[in-house]
Amino acid sequence: MKSTQSVSVDGLRIHYVRAGQGPAVVLLHGSGSSLEGFERVAAPLSASHDVIRPDLPGFGRTGPRPDRDYRVRTYAGTVARFMTALGLPRFAVAGNSLGGNIAWNLALDAPDRVDRLVLVNATGYPAKTLPAGLRLARNPLLRPLLRRWLPRGATERGLREAVGANSAIVDDAMVERVHALTSRPGNRSAFIDFATTDQPDRSAEIPRIAVPTLVLRSADVDGQHFARDIPGARERVHADGGHLLPEEDPDWVAAAITEFLR
Repeated sequence: MKSTQSVSVDGLRIHYVRAGQGPAVVLLHGSGSSLEGFERVAAPLSASHDVIRPDLPGFGRTGPRPDRDYRVRTYAGTVARFMTALGLPRFAVAGNSLGGNIAWNLALDAPDRVDRLVLVNATGYPAKTLPAGLRLARNPLLRPLLRRWLPRGATERGLREAVGANSAIVDDAMVERVHALTSRPGNRSAFIDFATTDQPDRSAEIPRIAVPTLVLRSADVDGQHFARDIPGARERVHADGGHLLPEEDPDWVAAAITEFLR
């Protein structure tokens, strides 16, 4: 992977990778992940676009926020200021899971900045099933322990639960990468802070999203009604994907995004 660059936003250094030329698109990873989550989508997309992948605050190399504010709406504001710092007033945004939640909040709060919106198994509806990592982090008995130590086996189990038919992607290299980044100083505590943050329910506002939207969804992933609620949204459903579609089937995701952004 290319070495990361960094820029100062909201009192922390946001690390990112940027490649390609053309209209700007920012790819936002999910919780417990990092910019590597979109790496194999970014490669073909960068043939026609300026592709920017940040490590979101609390994750990857960016690390914890000094103010410990992990509300999704705060993330959306940080991403907007991050893109301003890069000199990009308008851009497309695509997000997986938490990244998708941040992306649609950004489309609501800064519609003048967002050209196109791509939601990949995005979250934000209250009925969504929680992944294993969030369930663990919300357990008050385990919380103090998890701030200090996370067993590698728990990382592997969480990844295996998150994928669909293409479970072969959860190999030693993937587990090691995710575990190492999760174990960076401050990241475990940041994840607990994120997992226990009270997130206001904005799902009733989703029908107000007015930017062109593509919804990419795995058939077995529950709690998503974006195609129903966003006026004019297009939807494509992956028959056997899990929650981590950008890593499970990056060619499918990249082709769908490229076609949508044309």
